[in-house]
Amino acid sequence: MLEPTRKGPVTMVSDAPGMDGASDTTATQVGQRVAGLRQRAGADPSGAATDTWAWFTDLAAAGSKSEAELNELFRTGSPPTDLDGPTEGILVTTTTNKVLDPAVAAVTKLWMPWQGKRFDASSGTGDNRITSSGRIASKLLWPLYSMKDAAEGKLAFDFHTYVDDGKDDPDRRVMVIDYKDVEKNPTLVIRSVRDELVEIVPGAYLGKILYRLSSGSHELIGFFALRTP
Repeated sequence: MLEPTRKGPVTMVSDAPGMDGASDTTATQVGQRVAGLRQRAGADPSGAATDTWAWFTDLAAAGSKSEAELNELFRTGSPPTDLDGPTEGILVTTTTNKVLDPAVAAVTKLWMPWQGKRFDASSGTGDNRITSSGRIASKLLWPLYSMKDAAEGKLAFDFHTYVDDGKDDPDRRVMVIDYKDVEKNPTLVIRSVRDELVEIVPGAYLGKILYRLSSGSHELIGFFALRTP
């Protein structure tokens, strides 16, 4: 099986004029904006969540060019403590390579079968919300895998949740969405995925999609976002 190829992380070279300053400026701007949203969330949680979601969608429109800002935004978050029930989701961007990322963005603008996730806080489990049309692609990739019926579409790819250090951000605590140990999940791709999720403000969450390589290390291949109803 071919493993996804990701462009390497941006290397900040200390003797390159302006590069460290640009990174610091992005981090400062992101931090200030998040602080303002969280302050607003105290009096207007719905408004803060709506504005945070608008930020996510703006970053999605920018595509993989938004990776640096998304990384800084992710690092401001903390593990969600109250996620329970269905969420709405968007793929913000993939971060694989300059050829694949625009192609994925073009396809997902026309057809995106993934709708979000469901969480069961009491059991530390969940699954993914998929459109009915997603069953067609699923059967092509995983002919022996069966999705579950739901009131709106299908449910698929069960996961376990727990809090751990991030693989891409080992100095940050994240909610891990882990598909590896669910035996009924397809071995092809799905059981190699590890999502990591943080809360930016209550009701709005940013996630990283990581892929476990044969070496056991993990590569960042994209960002997604969730919001509660």
